[in-house]
Amino acid sequence: MNRNAPPRDADAEAVISLNSVWKVFGARSEEAMAAIQKENLTKPEVLARFNCVVGIADVSFSIRRGEIFCIMGLSGSGKSTLVRHINRLIEPTAGSITLLGRDVMALSGREVRELRANRMGMVFQHMALMPHRSVRDNVTFPLEVQKKPKSERWAISQRTLAMVNLEGYEDHMPAQLSGGMRQRVGIARALASRPDILLMDEPFSALDPLIRRQLQDQFLALSRRLNQTTVFITHDLDEAIRLGDRIAIMKDGRIVQIGTAEDIVSNPADDYIAAFVNDISTLSILHAEGVMEPLEKLELPAGTDMASLPCVAPDCPLDQLVALAAETENPIIVSDETGKTIGVVTRTALLNAIGGRNAPTNGSANKEAPV
Repeated sequence: MNRNAPPRDADAEAVISLNSVWKVFGARSEEAMAAIQKENLTKPEVLARFNCVVGIADVSFSIRRGEIFCIMGLSGSGKSTLVRHINRLIEPTAGSITLLGRDVMALSGREVRELRANRMGMVFQHMALMPHRSVRDNVTFPLEVQKKPKSERWAISQRTLAMVNLEGYEDHMPAQLSGGMRQRVGIARALASRPDILLMDEPFSALDPLIRRQLQDQFLALSRRLNQTTVFITHDLDEAIRLGDRIAIMKDGRIVQIGTAEDIVSNPADDYIAAFVNDISTLSILHAEGVMEPLEKLELPAGTDMASLPCVAPDCPLDQLVALAAETENPIIVSDETGKTIGVVTRTALLNAIGGRNAPTNGSANKEAPV
């Protein structure tokens, strides 16, 4: 979770909800779907029996207003297929999708187009900017579709281009811009109509590392400023950890685990997730509340003054805890905002967290699960 982000309300309105969404590709998809539900077939069995491919398998989740929800996985895991279900660019084989309180599957074609035009923005890896249009005209295109007056379109484009630091480039053509600048034009175009939902499919993956990080910073600041609800697809775990309030990791069309970066790194659901996060340093991810132990485990010599022990807040990052532990032989107390002691961080707990000792080793990642 982004510790610098405003706090999220766990009971806040769900802007996006998916319930048991399936996508089976192939001429016999309905027959295959019926067999999956009746016989609990695996993905290879569906391919062998029906010549159908399971793209999405029983996916359910909800996304709150203002949340950045990252979906990641290896190539072919189904993440891009999944995000295209949210705006019904792909029709699900089974399941339900609710956006902004509306059953998307019950909408007519016209209503879906209106939803995309007025309530959703899309940013993809290859922006496909219109080469014959200027930067300004590319940004205002969604507003033209909405039939906004020209003066209003220009005013909105100026404000939006300022958000992505492209003032002065309004009359340039896409061919005159760098890759990073073109990507910012794409983001500005998606934000111009102030959509409730932003869908981003690996928007920064083709960029150089420095430009990529700069755009991540700009996007994160914009998202917080606009309270933007975003589904962000990436194959880069570092990017997901940096941007996401929560992360969903996919494998073979199925979501294996959903949680904050701290949840996933400290408590991986199985060996697949453990291997996925194995190379991630815990120092900037884990926090005191994730590694602390109950106060009952605190063993101190008689007469020790509790007030003399170092004390940190629950969101103190692991790297700061390590630095603090290097300066004292005593355990570190964790206190909440009221000053109440809620736990203790010992050197053993710190070493276990740094070494990833919480990762499971039950071999479940090698088992063939039903789709």
